[in-house]
Amino acid sequence: YLKNIQPGESAAQGIDRICFTKDGVLRDEFEKLYSSLFDHADDHMKVIKALAKKGKGLTRNQIIDACKLTNGGTTTTMLKELVESGFISTYFPFGKITKDIIYKLTDEYSLFYLKYIQGSKPGANTWIHLTSSPGWKSWSGIAFECICLKHTEQIKKHLGIAGVRTTESVWRFVEKNIPGAQIDLLIDRSDHTINLCEIKYSESRYLITNTYAGELKRKKETFKRETKTKKTVFVTMLTTFGVQQNKYFHGYADNQLTMDALFE
Repeated sequence: YLKNIQPGESAAQGIDRICFTKDGVLRDEFEKLYSSLFDHADDHMKVIKALAKKGKGLTRNQIIDACKLTNGGTTTTMLKELVESGFISTYFPFGKITKDIIYKLTDEYSLFYLKYIQGSKPGANTWIHLTSSPGWKSWSGIAFECICLKHTEQIKKHLGIAGVRTTESVWRFVEKNIPGAQIDLLIDRSDHTINLCEIKYSESRYLITNTYAGELKRKKETFKRETKTKKTVFVTMLTTFGVQQNKYFHGYADNQLTMDALFE
């Protein structure tokens, strides 16, 4: 939407006018977009809204339960349409089978609309207010993760493994009375190596604290224990502006990439 910014108008003013004024060109675009692409778009939008509430994604059965859909061909076709149109993406959990596939909302406009435009009141300086709100960092983290997951080929290139056969997936461990663990992006390589990628959004260089270093250690140990992998496991940090070089980075992370790697 930056193409719609008028001469003499700041980016913040332009976004306010385009998204948050009564007649903003993107204010009512959500329903128009889905209705123009799909028959019976109400169910498509139900799925999108359900996924927007779950940044880490939902399985097919969880989508059916959340949206009160039927478990049949109609739902299969609808999910396929949303995937092929680029609104949602699918990810296989590490070591799981097809029925465990995870669906995630990865369309940038839909994520932004449902978080900030839907239900907002028109007014000046809305964008400035939103970027200073407590939820901004959380939404930014989800958006940054989606961008990283769309650029796995660039990530592989900058890790120096572009020619290595890999499988990209996610991994979660949930068990009662035991701390859980989650891997944002897992690159399982044919050279007997696995990269556990931690995706972290930050407005400056990311700081690995003592607490987070302990979390990284526990996550890596949990992954190795629960998957029983014999492969070498590396922890890779994917951040916006890099990681501060301190004892915790050198002790608990093996390498890092910044967002610049995603667009080269």
